[in-house]
Amino acid sequence: MFNESGKCLDVAVDHGVFNEYDFLDGLEHMESVVRSLVSAGPDAIQTNYGQSDILQRTPGKSKPALVMRVDYGNPYNAMTHKVMFSELQNEEEPILEALRMDASCIVVNLLLVPGEPALHRASLRNISRLRGVCDRYGMPMMIEPLVMKGNDSRGGYQVDGNKKLVVPLVRQARELGADVIKADPTDHVEDYHEVVEAARCPVLVRGGGKADLKDLFVRSYGYLQQGAMGLVYGRNIYQHPNPSQIVKAFMHMIHKGATPEEAWQIYSTDGKSN
Repeated sequence: MFNESGKCLDVAVDHGVFNEYDFLDGLEHMESVVRSLVSAGPDAIQTNYGQSDILQRTPGKSKPALVMRVDYGNPYNAMTHKVMFSELQNEEEPILEALRMDASCIVVNLLLVPGEPALHRASLRNISRLRGVCDRYGMPMMIEPLVMKGNDSRGGYQVDGNKKLVVPLVRQARELGADVIKADPTDHVEDYHEVVEAARCPVLVRGGGKADLKDLFVRSYGYLQQGAMGLVYGRNIYQHPNPSQIVKAFMHMIHKGATPEEAWQIYSTDGKSN
């Protein structure tokens, strides 16, 4: 999933497993979504087991690597549930599906939600269960430390970019044995080197909610300059009118050092400006 530059663009389309209607905007027809992304040529595509066959039955040797999510839960919903949970899809053989589908890496959440310590504990148990199994089969494990605000903030799940929360959770992910970390963006781009230093393994910046594209290019470039080894973006790619052109722009930024202005030009050429 990391090319010769040692960096990676992972396009996440695993949102359907979280049972949230708004996440499905742009993902209604997964066959066409995945085919379009394969043609765009990111380094990896992140899916769940039930959609991974679309990527893996694509002919040819040059298709993107498969990153497979192995957990599910309900913290992304707009309401706080009476029972909050985070579970492995397969408790008995937790990476069996990833092995079966020839995934290059698995991904699992490390959740920190205000007032929900049991959710954090469940994440820790999932990761602890996975680490030994991944070692046994030589499967890299990506941990996604996710610091969330309470649901009273703007009526639903929101990322908390407070570095004093992000950095310790990233460090915890590394202490638990992360091979790759998919980390929240910090509120201030110039703080992101602290996330990278805490990780001591490749850090990919997660996208979160959809943002203005010009601003996203600027912030993404800043995180890369702070030492991030790539990006994991979902809605900021698949919910735009021309996902292929956005992938092309981010690939130039990640692998060739394109500036935000150059990335915007790449996107705008043959694309639809935002």
